[in-house]
Amino acid sequence: MLTEMVYWIINMSITASVMGLIVLLIRRIKVIPRRISVFLWVVPFFRMCVPITFSSSLSFMNFFSEYIYKPKTVMVAQPICRISLTFMNSIGAANSYDPIVYKTNVLEGVFEIAGIIWIVVALAVLLSFIMMYVVTMKEIGNTKMVEKGVFVSEKVDSPAVYGILRPKIVLPEKYEGKKRKYVLRHEKTHIRRKDNLWRSLGFIVASVHWFNPLSWLFLKTFLADLELACDESAVAGLDENERKEYALSLLSAVRSKNIFVSAFGGAKVRMRIENLVSYKKMTVFSSLYGSG
Repeated sequence: MLTEMVYWIINMSITASVMGLIVLLIRRIKVIPRRISVFLWVVPFFRMCVPITFSSSLSFMNFFSEYIYKPKTVMVAQPICRISLTFMNSIGAANSYDPIVYKTNVLEGVFEIAGIIWIVVALAVLLSFIMMYVVTMKEIGNTKMVEKGVFVSEKVDSPAVYGILRPKIVLPEKYEGKKRKYVLRHEKTHIRRKDNLWRSLGFIVASVHWFNPLSWLFLKTFLADLELACDESAVAGLDENERKEYALSLLSAVRSKNIFVSAFGGAKVRMRIENLVSYKKMTVFSSLYGSG
């Protein structure tokens, strides 16, 4: 069971890596706003989670497999109305797949060892994340509520959204005036977009694919795109002067080093300011997407 699981996870990781590299190329198209391009990450992360794909002569995956990336596939069920369920099988190390019978005893031994290593490391990484999350939530246990959903604490040096199911905004005591206004606007946008949930799901998926360095690159880029997308949504509807004030607030923010929170200083500030400066170039896409 474990050897079969790791076999399909490796296959999923290969397919998702190809998809993720394509997303990295697409996101370099500057005219596409981040609050749209961030959704492209659904594709590679979905491929990391689901080994089965729908295929038909008219499907995108069929076009993708035919002209861009040609992995082998394993039929799961007989086609119904020209649509079939298949496993993506880039490795092709077996003679049969129900159950998996490897081509050589050496390959079977390799996947047995790989399965043990994979499950041990994956559980260790997930346990580490859980422990870090618990410690993070305990650190902000003693907070004082200043308004509904907004708290202050002496133990934080950067404003951020803490929590997944019941997120709350925690601010350092020093944030006042316009800076506080834009910080709250940003963090409330994070809550509305459920960014902490997506962050957590991203970490879980990356933990399953810990052996693939691209999965960590994709996660890092995805988290940066979440911040950029949040900025774009937060400044939607603001005039040029207000966007400048928002950017100035970014310059004074302390970058958070906590991986479990959506922080105002949570990505490279220079990149975020450059993205805000080019915001006016996105009017066509923004009008289609809405004001956020």
